[in-house]
Amino acid sequence: MAPTFKNPDLIKTKPFINGEWFESKSSKSFSVFDPATGEKIAELPDQTPEEIDYAIQVSEDAYRKYKLTSTYDRSKWSRNLYNLIMENVDDLAKIITWENGKCLTDATGEIKYAASYFEWFAEEAKRNYGHTIQPSNQNNKVITYKQPVGVVGLLCPFNFPSAMGARKAAPALAAGCTAILKPDAQTPLSSLALAYLADKAGFPKGVFNVVLVSAESTPTCGLKFCESKVIKKISFTGSTPVGKLLMKQSSSTLKKLSMELGGNAPVIVFDDAKLDIAVEQAVASKFRSLGQTCVCANRIYIQSGVYNEFCRKFVEKVKNFKIGNGFEPGVTHACLINERSITKVEDHLQDAIQKGAKVLLKGGRLPELGPLFYAPSVVCDVTQDMRVINEETFGPLAALVKFDTKEEVLHWCNDTPFGLASYVFSESLNNIWYMSEYLESGMVSVNTGIFTDAAMPFGGVKESGFGREGSLYGMDDYTVVKSITLGNVYHHD
Repeated sequence: MAPTFKNPDLIKTKPFINGEWFESKSSKSFSVFDPATGEKIAELPDQTPEEIDYAIQVSEDAYRKYKLTSTYDRSKWSRNLYNLIMENVDDLAKIITWENGKCLTDATGEIKYAASYFEWFAEEAKRNYGHTIQPSNQNNKVITYKQPVGVVGLLCPFNFPSAMGARKAAPALAAGCTAILKPDAQTPLSSLALAYLADKAGFPKGVFNVVLVSAESTPTCGLKFCESKVIKKISFTGSTPVGKLLMKQSSSTLKKLSMELGGNAPVIVFDDAKLDIAVEQAVASKFRSLGQTCVCANRIYIQSGVYNEFCRKFVEKVKNFKIGNGFEPGVTHACLINERSITKVEDHLQDAIQKGAKVLLKGGRLPELGPLFYAPSVVCDVTQDMRVINEETFGPLAALVKFDTKEEVLHWCNDTPFGLASYVFSESLNNIWYMSEYLESGMVSVNTGIFTDAAMPFGGVKESGFGREGSLYGMDDYTVVKSITLGNVYHHD
């Protein structure tokens, strides 16, 4: 059953190019399914390579004019888009639940989070400051200012189908760039709804474009983005292997890149932590969207003094989940996006059990609800050689590990190629500062499991990527610094 919408115009099934709903000539198409029911939602065109080329050309043509627009106009259009998203929050949330499967309360939160980026960068657009510098030659002056990098390609994942596009498009449009967004083939409707509202907000034709390709055609589209001499920057959120491939493919053009890649987030709970808060927040972090976020807790380290009590309370919390269709009232956790996600959870769980982990909460498939529903599993006495420790599960499996000293747990936390987010729970300033300083991650969250915000720089280190989204640094990846030397400024005739 399709949900009902107050504004049915938000449901689009065609690419959005040059301010128009583009009629694709492709003979191929792909389907979008409701992961909760398996019902087909929509059939969308699998665009041809030539049509992707056309979208890139349109973006370049639009850029020549758009880069000359006033920052105050760009600010106004971004503010308009924020207002339109908030006016349509209920419908937009329904679209996310429909195509992604997450429960409606989470989807509503995502829409408000997405909108906040357009609000934030509506304000930052007017504050893209440069500097005046005194060089060694006293007769000269150097001034710098930031110019838009050009056309940008935005490659977005399924897990936050609205927020990831917004987090990339908002700073790009504020900086004066034009954008082509390629959504995940499983969740394209949210991006098309955003394009519809961006058009209503007043952004000129060709400034914000959405192209549609199937999962099978995605590598071809990605290669086009990377090898294009027109596209000057790519922002990608997804897996580390794909991020590395995009970097290789972009080397011929040396374009700017932002990569928000895989994580392996540790949670560290010290003996002196406020235990109930630590349990509540660790559960919230681990099972947000059933573990399908890049900053979800992947490894939960608990100091030996509170280990047993933490394990008991953690399981009690998880038992209170209400799993069901995301549209049903009271549901706290819905389904996963596809069968591959469940298989990975099962593989990690089986590996942990075979290597000696103890099952505290069995979890498992819920076929009576549907093929993609899975009750969370919790295991304890986990060791460092298990796959659940070394790989990102990206699903509803919690791994609980006992530790004794902060030096020991710091070594375990950093013993990974990844470094996106870390979580520390302690009432000791020494513990907090020591871990915050020496954890090899781009973000550290102290005594809270949910931390993302438009005002905060979001991004990782090591193989979790580079670049920062949001915050006062958020437009840097969409601009280039130009320096101008003014000679003889003190010269008198």
